[in-house]
Amino acid sequence: MNFELLLQLIVNGLIVGLLYGVVGMCFVLVYKSTQIVNFAQGEFLLVGAWVCWALLVYLQLPFFVGFLMSLAFMALFGVALQMIVLRPMIGEPIISVIMVTIGLSMFFQSLTKWIFGVAPESYPAVFDNQSLSIFGLNIELAYLMSTVIALIIMVGFYLFFKHSKHGLAMRATAFDQQVAQSLGISVKQVFAMSWGIAATVSATAGVVIGMVNGVSDSLSAIGIKVFPAVILGGLDSIVGAIVGGITIGVLENLAEFFDSQYLHFGNMYDIAPFYVLLIILWFKPYGLFGTKDIERI
Repeated sequence: MNFELLLQLIVNGLIVGLLYGVVGMCFVLVYKSTQIVNFAQGEFLLVGAWVCWALLVYLQLPFFVGFLMSLAFMALFGVALQMIVLRPMIGEPIISVIMVTIGLSMFFQSLTKWIFGVAPESYPAVFDNQSLSIFGLNIELAYLMSTVIALIIMVGFYLFFKHSKHGLAMRATAFDQQVAQSLGISVKQVFAMSWGIAATVSATAGVVIGMVNGVSDSLSAIGIKVFPAVILGGLDSIVGAIVGGITIGVLENLAEFFDSQYLHFGNMYDIAPFYVLLIILWFKPYGLFGTKDIERI
């Protein structure tokens, strides 16, 4: 057994899993505050990555300036999307709202292809050395940066929900929208804020992954890959999203290792997380950390 390759893939899985966890937190944030599963989450990664790439290539901005400007754009983008498209859907059946998010997903995929084309594009070099050797393992500097950013975002989420006025308002709205409204909380403002945060944080992951793999419409598939992580951890659990993301990231890379070394099926990297998801949901239907829904009959 090639233990060096196995260790390399596990480390890569942990790093990518943290990014999955960050995007998964956005799924949970939108679901907890609005009771909507956002199937356009992957397109937030795609749009954010393309906007940052355009700022760096066309305007020749320094990376961190373009990165921060793209995050500001995505915050406004998420708020505007909720206000213009999704706010009129309040009170409509959930399935109708979910279909709207699926329609948004297809629309933004087509729009980015029309504007930027279908060929993958690379970011301008950000670091002098693209990778760093740590204990014999080659790790992309972009992934190291993403690890730091992911940890900052996770700590930021904790402090935001625990100690800020807006975070407490979002928690109250997630618990009961009618009670929150009776306490003077603007539920519409909370909805807009949750979409703005989800768009901004997802765009961060999109830029980091784009720095390593290039920007293309395949970035939107991250949203579907993260969905098993969210279900695995529990659709209403922030901690579950993080644990589920790390689990899926490691499982993908372990599946790639055993498939390349022994099984030779050729597609285990993509499908292994879904098999594990099915097995776990047989025993834990609400996910590892999800809240059981108990109804009185």
